[in-house]
Amino acid sequence: MKWLWLSVLTVVLDQLTKKMAEAELLLHQPVALFPSFNFTLMYNKGAAFSFLSEAGGWQRIFFVALSTIISIFLFFWLKQITRDEKQKNNSLLQIAIAFILGGAIGNLIDRAMTGEVVDFIQVYYSTYYFPAFNIADSAITLGAGLLILDMFLTTKRDKTANND
Repeated sequence: MKWLWLSVLTVVLDQLTKKMAEAELLLHQPVALFPSFNFTLMYNKGAAFSFLSEAGGWQRIFFVALSTIISIFLFFWLKQITRDEKQKNNSLLQIAIAFILGGAIGNLIDRAMTGEVVDFIQVYYSTYYFPAFNIADSAITLGAGLLILDMFLTTKRDKTANND
């Protein structure tokens, strides 16, 4: 599994940057890096965009269990791809899964340890703020985008092969 190192790197960078954010930033006090980009320490007990953050506590167990199941699935999917001769050389798919796996594990560590995810990257335009996020979230988003790109390229490649 030649791309598993991307998952490990993602987890390490995610955890290091979260520890740095907690050590250097004050809760909800933005530090402007450049226009439309702040570092702002926040905690999220929910999922994406704070979904279920006010659910009363049961969401911690739910998200830890769900993240664990998804991480196990992604690990075995990545392992299966590297063994499958038809997909063995599909680096784009392997990279996508590796990023998603690393991001899932990065946020899983936070949820399992404290019940909330550390977010600190804040992007905004004028008075419109995108929800704060972290390196793990970025890796999941990047991986999902690469997964979609791979799907389109595979479909195009299969159509071309069928027309020949």
